[in-house]
Amino acid sequence: MKTITTAIASAIATITLIMSSCTSKNAVDLIVHNANVYTVDAAFSKAQAFAVKDGKFVAVGNEGDIMNRFVAKEVIDAEGQAVYPGFMDGHCHFTGYGENLVRWANLKGCRSYDEVIERLKVHDSLHPSEWLLGRGWDQNLWTPAEFPDNDRLAEVFPGKKVLLTRVDGHAVLVSKEVLGLAGIDENYHQDGGMVIVKDGRCSGVLLDNTADVAKAMIPPMTREERIHALLQAQENCWAVGLRSVTDAGLDIETIELIDSLQEAGLLKIHVNAMVNPDDETMDHFMSQGVIDKDKLTVRSVKIYADGALGSRGAKLLEPYSDAPETSGLILESDGFYNHVCQKAHEAGYQVCCHAIGDGGVHHILDIYSQYLKGQNDLRWRIEHSQVVAEDDFDRYGQYSVIPSIQTTHCTSDMDWAGERLGEDRIKNAYAYQRLLQENGWLINGTDFPIEDISPIYTFYAAVARKHLDGTPREGFQMENALTREQALRSITIWVAKGCFLEDRKGSIEVGKDADFVILDRDIMTVEED
Repeated sequence: MKTITTAIASAIATITLIMSSCTSKNAVDLIVHNANVYTVDAAFSKAQAFAVKDGKFVAVGNEGDIMNRFVAKEVIDAEGQAVYPGFMDGHCHFTGYGENLVRWANLKGCRSYDEVIERLKVHDSLHPSEWLLGRGWDQNLWTPAEFPDNDRLAEVFPGKKVLLTRVDGHAVLVSKEVLGLAGIDENYHQDGGMVIVKDGRCSGVLLDNTADVAKAMIPPMTREERIHALLQAQENCWAVGLRSVTDAGLDIETIELIDSLQEAGLLKIHVNAMVNPDDETMDHFMSQGVIDKDKLTVRSVKIYADGALGSRGAKLLEPYSDAPETSGLILESDGFYNHVCQKAHEAGYQVCCHAIGDGGVHHILDIYSQYLKGQNDLRWRIEHSQVVAEDDFDRYGQYSVIPSIQTTHCTSDMDWAGERLGEDRIKNAYAYQRLLQENGWLINGTDFPIEDISPIYTFYAAVARKHLDGTPREGFQMENALTREQALRSITIWVAKGCFLEDRKGSIEVGKDADFVILDRDIMTVEED
């Protein structure tokens, strides 16, 4: 009897010890363990596990430490797979992408004008409407690589209002009905815009500010359609690992719609919204100061210096090598740029300026220098920074101007960019490594829907500088490729820094938002292809 009693007492003591051990652990919502965690902290350190509570990382460390200290409602065994901070897109058009999904025919990748027409026929049969809209055509993929005209549109879609946006968003092809509605013909002139004339008449191709006149004719979407578009865009972002996006250029109504959907719990992706540069929009937001909510940041204004390289609207210091009659366009007056910069500077807002050509970059650096006056932490940005004059690289560092690049622009353009720029000028194009060295960091994104939404493509383009089929075999101007560590930082912590959120997002560290991605292959070590 004494032996049995002793055994029972020992068992009770063991159970009590186990229960005591369990109850001494900290309760959290989630544990991820047995993982290959890239924290992307300052030291680029690695971990094996982390714990999450109330949407925040509360501990990051080795397997034994996390499993001994915490107990969770949900436990994920990562089975040795790689874990990264949630990917962030530093420059895109999230709202426009959603609208494209539900309203526009997808013309990306069409290898001829005939293929464009065939896709439009299918879209028109499935979604009949007064307007036929499409986006993504690129004449550089066609043979010959020439702008189309609207004669075919008149033949195939008689009486239809047709507007087809080029892949870069800076040119449109419109039907004769739209030209009439907008009051545009071969004699039309507008600063910062252009009408492409063919055989003495307007071809239907309009560039930059003139394209915007035609776009303004499109009837707006209903609120219900816009909500559906935003939620569809979010779903696609989740699917590719995007947890935060920077939407480049929004009006009051759109930002307030995003805010309302976030407050209602329907839109959960974080949006860094750049405001449009009209006085009504700027005054509405700048009067409130910096807006920094859980899911919404508003602290920047988006402006345009020039157009795009593919449509020859990007402003070059010297004429285009393949079109010596033009050097591109500066889209606004200096008075406009100074007005916006002054308002932003006084309100503590960033200025984020689209500048693609070396002339556009040079012009905006001149404007910025009047306000930045040396090194600073205002983080004003030049979006794209595709072609930079030799003497302008060091001005990025001199004025702490941050390049916001899109590495898939390089791989999309590299087959024809040399024709536009010539042998000497192309060497200073897509010079990401050189730009990176000026301030020690840069921002990366996709510019979707202009490029593919996937941050993995962004990473691959940054490192490999090749098409997805592995060409060119030697890569394109590889001296300006990013390392894998730089590429990962450029789609995580540096994007967060680009919108002043580095204390909340962009790395797997205690106290930060628990955004993370698990991939089935480790992009830091996997074979390039």
